[in-house]
Amino acid sequence: MVSHNAFYAQSGGVTAVINASAAGVIAEAKTHPETIGTLYAGRDGILGALTEELIDIGAESEESIAALLHTPAGAFGSCRYKLKSLTEHRAQYERLIEVFKAHDIRYFFYNGGGDSQDTAHKVSQLSEKMGFPITCIGVPKTMDNDLPVTDCCPGFGSVAKYTAVSMLEASFDVASMQRTSTKVFVMEVMGRHAGWVAASAGLARDERGLGPDIILFPEIPLDEPRFLAAVDRAVQERGFCMIAVSEGAKDAEGEFLSSAGNTDAFGHAQLGGVAPVIVDKIKKHGGYKCHWAVCDYLQRSARHIASKTDVDQAFELGRAAVRFAVEGENAVMPVIVREADSPYRWHIDRAPLAQVANVERTLPRHYISDNGFEITDAARRYLLPLIEGEAYPPYRNGLPDYRVLDKAIIPKKCPVFNEL
Repeated sequence: MVSHNAFYAQSGGVTAVINASAAGVIAEAKTHPETIGTLYAGRDGILGALTEELIDIGAESEESIAALLHTPAGAFGSCRYKLKSLTEHRAQYERLIEVFKAHDIRYFFYNGGGDSQDTAHKVSQLSEKMGFPITCIGVPKTMDNDLPVTDCCPGFGSVAKYTAVSMLEASFDVASMQRTSTKVFVMEVMGRHAGWVAASAGLARDERGLGPDIILFPEIPLDEPRFLAAVDRAVQERGFCMIAVSEGAKDAEGEFLSSAGNTDAFGHAQLGGVAPVIVDKIKKHGGYKCHWAVCDYLQRSARHIASKTDVDQAFELGRAAVRFAVEGENAVMPVIVREADSPYRWHIDRAPLAQVANVERTLPRHYISDNGFEITDAARRYLLPLIEGEAYPPYRNGLPDYRVLDKAIIPKKCPVFNEL
């Protein structure tokens, strides 16, 4: 059997465990030299293919590759760049094929969310039509947990753990000071249309009586009078109120509470921060002393508190993507199938990219309480296994010993491409 080269790229917002998926791809590719020759990575995601900036993974030290398993963010670089439609800009797809052909790349592993899976699907279709078939396998990644079919997405478990821990610790802080200081604390988390991350804050609510009194989900439009009444009730009953709010929280008309009026490279609305909006409403209503925090990048880069379940799944999904490719699969994405909640058992299957691309899975209504402000027992059973286990990175001088790759670029063979 003749071997061909492979290309791996990271896409979209990075996570605490996307590099663990990269480690899985690299580890599995090494076990198939009869099928996969050289494995390249794209510098800054799919842009690396368009600009022919291919990273020679083999030039990295073994120590650096091993460190991928515990290093956050995108080690090879990621990007928020969505290829245009085939009818609108076929040249971009033809450029990908040109670069892949020049470097004998017949395998494409794209590590990203719904938009990335759409790109991989389109490349698999176009390459066949252009007479240079490329095996395209998606590798799931999104801290928002909004990909369909799969039980969960790599990146989410660690964000959920960070969110629950942060809410729990903040609750201890506010509870100890509430008599003379802060009465309301608002923590904003990511989640534009799907409230999975916000829901994970609810895991901090247990027999200790701490955690969030109110969770504002993007799936439930804000009923302002009911919300403010709930704030009053919490302050009156225990002296303070803890609130988790998704960045995508909406008003009664379905509009983002914090819309900035702009869009990003994927066409998504850019949001301006919902926590201060919520705090402003509370202050005008009750005059409570409030504090707010925005987790933002901290929640998705917090590898020091990653979920072991998340790390393990990210690595194994990377390995599975390569296995599927060498077994002759094409245009599929490995997915997690849950077998049991407690103890948590799962296995890996596959889903066609056509079923995954551009499909967004929101938080099911039965995971949200009837009052719209809490999670249900069903949500708790789903979420708890995903934050289980610790996978601490090694430390040096009191800080995590994260590695930075050399990212050596191989010589180019194609003309310069100026149609980005």
